[in-house]
Amino acid sequence: MNRDSHHSEQEPDRPGDEDLASTFMRESEVIEEAEEGGRKVRRKGVYLLPNLFTTSALFSGFFAMVAAVNGDFTTASIAIFIAMVLDGLDGRVARLTNTQSDFGAEYDSLSDMLSFGVAPGLVAFIWILQDIGKTGWVVAFLYVACAALRLARFNVQIGSVDKKWFIGLPSPSAAALVAASVWTFHSFDADAFGFKLLMLFVVGTAGILMVSNIRYYSFKDVDLKGPVPFVFLLAIVLGFVVISIEPSVMLLLLFGAYVVSGPVMAMMRKLKHSPSTH
Repeated sequence: MNRDSHHSEQEPDRPGDEDLASTFMRESEVIEEAEEGGRKVRRKGVYLLPNLFTTSALFSGFFAMVAAVNGDFTTASIAIFIAMVLDGLDGRVARLTNTQSDFGAEYDSLSDMLSFGVAPGLVAFIWILQDIGKTGWVVAFLYVACAALRLARFNVQIGSVDKKWFIGLPSPSAAALVAASVWTFHSFDADAFGFKLLMLFVVGTAGILMVSNIRYYSFKDVDLKGPVPFVFLLAIVLGFVVISIEPSVMLLLLFGAYVVSGPVMAMMRKLKHSPSTH
């Protein structure tokens, strides 16, 4: 009797004896393979800190769409920029705290799809592209589809391309160009037909550049930990001052220059390597 009683006390709970909460926790647990100390191990759970930044970026992208539906296009554009900042932080936080994971990478990619694919396309469409009719939503869809293709290609090319360069325009930069254009033109009440055609061109071009083979500088080789000349810090301070004067215009010029830099450098490389004709 005592032996049976002791055995029942030590016996682990069977799955059938679990309550609903325990069953949910067990069946919904994330399990992934990770390499630790040169060997593969099965790891349960997810890292909170980097995924918290990713969730915040996802929320900002969704909030941008809600703001656009409510007609607040300035707030919608700012929300996309906030998502861009948060997206840049989650990866850096994961590397600094050594909390990278396959789950985090997949979650980040899905967050990027909404924040830098669906949200900018929808914001641009609701603001002005819907006035152009069928062409407007087709171009908005083109942008969203190109963002999805860009992210899928980036995910399968990790580790096989030079980290110094992005192949195709990065989706956050494309989103920043579209958001800055909406923010700037909406601030100046630019609703003439010419601006509608301009936004059509901006959204379509941003989408096509994302899936192009044009190289863009990634800034990943910049050493943020090493010492830099004092003038660099002064330039950063001046940059913040200039942007604060007219944020929408300055951000449009900044990201517009980055978007143009890819084709310009590609053309310069082609001219440099083309055989000279005499």
